[in-house]
Amino acid sequence: MNDQDKKPAFLELRNVHVARGDKTVLHDVQLTIESGESVAILGPNGCGKSTLIKTITCETYPLELDGKFVRIFGKERWEVSLLRKHLGLVSADLPGRSIAGISGFEAVVTGFFGSAKLWEYLDVTEAMKSAATDALALLQSEHLAEKLVGEMSAGELRRVMIARALVHKPEMLLLDEPTNALDLAAQRELREILQGVAQKGTGIVMVTHHLADILPEMKRVILMKHGRIFADGLREELLKPQVLSELFGVPVEIAERDGFLHSW
Repeated sequence: MNDQDKKPAFLELRNVHVARGDKTVLHDVQLTIESGESVAILGPNGCGKSTLIKTITCETYPLELDGKFVRIFGKERWEVSLLRKHLGLVSADLPGRSIAGISGFEAVVTGFFGSAKLWEYLDVTEAMKSAATDALALLQSEHLAEKLVGEMSAGELRRVMIARALVHKPEMLLLDEPTNALDLAAQRELREILQGVAQKGTGIVMVTHHLADILPEMKRVILMKHGRIFADGLREELLKPQVLSELFGVPVEIAERDGFLHSW
């Protein structure tokens, strides 16, 4: 592939500082993520991981400082509704009562519109319905199509929300703490499903504080601490006891099983 055919990077950040209220929570972030690349962003609670995701999705904006530079898919300015057509986003918090009364299938279809429900004025095409069926199949969740969201377990709902995020075939999938509120069995199932998503070529940016969430397909990890990029490099170089002990501030031991790392 020559330079003319190469896709622009998914994300380019330079000298990015972000404040929440009166407190600056991201400091001097310098980061590039290529289109289609799968990376994990790992760090302790409160280190700024979720704020970084909100900055990528234009929910928060950097401070206007000299040298600040933000480019997403090669563009410095986006209308948020248009940007979200290129991204799939699954937040750390599961949706609440607002969608409890709709089915899993309907919840996935709403991903085309960014809405909480399928309102009467929305034009749902046969192509959209077919894509929703395919997305549920990809997440091995066809059995949830007719089940009401309000009757789903946390693991089932997480699958549906990921199918919703993938239904419009985004260029990148952003996952914020994907195994939140899941029991051990649901965590394992979800990680195996996400492996399949990554292997089919969708780039994944995963924010987590659990080492076991990091898929074997994620060859690059970004470590964050105190609102800064602590380290950025290959997983085999950074996911080591001494590095993670410094990152989390406690002694860390690591074991590997089936390509996944586990810590205690």
